[in-house]
Amino acid sequence: MDLELITIGDELLLGFTVDTNAAHIARTLADLGIRITRRATVGDTPSDIVDAVHDALARTGAVLTTGGLGPTADDRTHESLASAFARELVLETAARDALAERWQRRFGQAMPESNVRQFMLPAGAEVLINRHGSAPGIWLENETGFVATMPGVPREMKGMLAEEIVPRLIARMAARGSTPDTATVVRSRTLRTTGISESAVADHLAEFRRAVHDVPLSYLPGLDGVDLRLTLSGHTARDADARLELAAATVRQRVGSWVYGENDDDLAALVLDLLRAHDHTIAVAESCTGGLLGGRLTAIPGSSSQVLGGVIAYDNRIKVEQLGVPADLIAAHGAVSEPVARAMATGVRQRFGAHVGIGITGIAGPGGGTPEKPVGTVWVAVDVDGTVHAVKPVLPGDRAEIRFRATQIGLDRVRRVYGQMADTPGWTVSAARPSVVAS
Repeated sequence: MDLELITIGDELLLGFTVDTNAAHIARTLADLGIRITRRATVGDTPSDIVDAVHDALARTGAVLTTGGLGPTADDRTHESLASAFARELVLETAARDALAERWQRRFGQAMPESNVRQFMLPAGAEVLINRHGSAPGIWLENETGFVATMPGVPREMKGMLAEEIVPRLIARMAARGSTPDTATVVRSRTLRTTGISESAVADHLAEFRRAVHDVPLSYLPGLDGVDLRLTLSGHTARDADARLELAAATVRQRVGSWVYGENDDDLAALVLDLLRAHDHTIAVAESCTGGLLGGRLTAIPGSSSQVLGGVIAYDNRIKVEQLGVPADLIAAHGAVSEPVARAMATGVRQRFGAHVGIGITGIAGPGGGTPEKPVGTVWVAVDVDGTVHAVKPVLPGDRAEIRFRATQIGLDRVRRVYGQMADTPGWTVSAARPSVVAS
């Protein structure tokens, strides 16, 4: 099945909102063997919406839209579709009443009158229930095809796509004698690496160039590291998955421990899983990252069982008073140094009574660098029950990129310790505990 996607909203055209919805929809439908042949973005002007819908229906007869379903005057998608399909707008009372009851139960007050306009829908439209927000979608058909609308809020869109749209699309495919099992699909599998450059990854995979066992390979560098995406089209789901599994196994064999996960895996979540498996806890001491590492860890649901806390030791006085870093250590080596990073990791581990302590200190810029310690110089130390590992990368990028990359290194080093990969190049290892001022 082919269809077209229209995303609606002035904020998309102006660049104030990044269109993540289209990417999610494309990936979801590709897994079903449904191909998006064209994507268009239009503003909230009704005539532009009508024109886009008419053009898309003429080409494929199957259209999905997102956006423009809210309660305000600039949300005009359903009004525009009523015009495009020559239908009157009528009040959908059952859906309105259901929201009003839910609103009263949740907020203890009457639903605002402005929400009622969300239920002015084209006559004859089938209501698509929104279980994650207030705006309903619709499924509207005529002799030229169908249009299905979804909210623009990503969480609401994802819910409606999975619960309302996908089942209907599968049913239409089945009516034509096609199913997700027999349809040709587009499938991707992403292997996530960190701590290794794109060119170094390419060297590991030099014999494969652009494809691994005839599965096309793409290199996608980012702040997390270099993602390796394998993509296959024109095969059934079962065949595609088998080919991707073979290609992924080969990539893992060649790239080795630099691969930390797949697809949407978050390194922070993987580290917490490792700690949970050992019934271990962690605490963090951060200087240049300013709490970013702690934020990444505590963003993971259930992290409270492993994450005890942390210290933002931005000022040297805090390093001394809160983490027990000896003042003479800072005076002798500077705040951005291996001895201080080690003392920070050990200090936070001991003070919180954790199994693992991470210490990060560095120069995130844009100022503060010197010829000996340029901007991007970071020391990351990991203390696991008294054995301290440290590494000094010089990280590229602006301030935000350097700070994020430093947290990624800290997490990756914990992963490597627990995976018994601590002999990674760049480590300095010592079992001796740095001198720490008594609490």
